[in-house]
Amino acid sequence: MQPYLSIVVPAYNEAQRLPKTLSEMITYLERQDFEWELVVVDDGSQDETAALASEFARQHPAVRVIQNPHRGKAYAVRTGVEQARGTYVLFADADHATPIDEWAKLEPYFEQGYDVVIGSREGLGAVRHGEPFFRHLMGRVFNTVVRLFTVGNFQDTQCGFKSFRATAAQDIFARTQLYRGDGPETTEPMVTGFDVELLYIAVKRGYRVMDVPVHWYYSDTRNVNPLRDSWRNLKDVLSVRWNAWRGLYSLL
Repeated sequence: MQPYLSIVVPAYNEAQRLPKTLSEMITYLERQDFEWELVVVDDGSQDETAALASEFARQHPAVRVIQNPHRGKAYAVRTGVEQARGTYVLFADADHATPIDEWAKLEPYFEQGYDVVIGSREGLGAVRHGEPFFRHLMGRVFNTVVRLFTVGNFQDTQCGFKSFRATAAQDIFARTQLYRGDGPETTEPMVTGFDVELLYIAVKRGYRVMDVPVHWYYSDTRNVNPLRDSWRNLKDVLSVRWNAWRGLYSLL
């Protein structure tokens, strides 16, 4: 039976947090009245992430594990979305920063005809729990850059809680230009601005996109380097703008 919802969880060196995240997700999903699958994409972890995820898969038939070479979150999400089988596809971070039960806020918009529904840490009803001021400030500066150069419709493009109709997801991800997995493996965590490209393509393709305020819990992680990742994200935004100027997206 085709799952109603596929949840894609990219994970890199998440052995400490992933078991709690998967347990909480499975507990929630088992209470729902729809079929689901949980797709964990290991991004070439050097710890026990893959082994722990595989143990969950042995205990729960609806859990699958995909093992990638280490090419970053963007490629991990892409891999999971391409192999997802659900009518709707949601990707969510391994730290469970946005709890899975926030899906209930996104789901009704698909019934209203939207094709892409994303969690937002901004707007009336959004709550950021425990976020340091400097991280919030960096996020607002980055969002200003995004609005100036790519998509101006969204207050928060970087929340790791985004859902798609499966048909829209396959179309959008197939047309991305960044992080397609054809480059070399990396040796460091890769937090990127791939979300910006996804939303740019979605808008350009004419998909109806809604951003929905959610609860988000800050979690300190060694996978995030504010300076390095801010620079990479800025380059990604400029790359999307450059690709647009070169006409790559006008061929979509």
